[in-house]
Amino acid sequence: MDINKTDSQILTLLQYDGRLSNVELAEQINLSPSPCLRRVKQMESKGLIQGYRATLDRVKIGFSMTVFIEVSLNNHSGSASSAFEASVLAMQNVISAYLTSGAADYRLEVVAEDLPDYERILKEVQTLPHVKDIHSNFAIRAIKTAAPLPLTKASGKTKA
Repeated sequence: MDINKTDSQILTLLQYDGRLSNVELAEQINLSPSPCLRRVKQMESKGLIQGYRATLDRVKIGFSMTVFIEVSLNNHSGSASSAFEASVLAMQNVISAYLTSGAADYRLEVVAEDLPDYERILKEVQTLPHVKDIHSNFAIRAIKTAAPLPLTKASGKTKA
């Protein structure tokens, strides 16, 4: 979906602060509140805005470890992939999962309280359907996470 400059401004501001009131948002983009709210509601209904949530500090919440697990499957049929993906969706400690190209079929981002908690999660991943091979990479320190999407004209997806 193409978005214009005003929509891009709204989306950019909401990515940085989803708690902005409609009045604050309208003021920052020099638009009156009613048209601003209409635009936001339209982007919500079209699925551009999929929700609002709080960003939590993982360590302060008790998850001192972030681990990226690369998983290769022993079967690449549609039903095998579907079974694996359904199982991953049910795992609370998996906070993101991607089907990938390259050496592994999937890349999972996992949070764990500590090493014993990670061992428990790893054993759970090992028992998922069609798992052939697993490689883990431990994050030492987060440099950049949950960055906003770059909504600029350079992306070729926006209209003036």
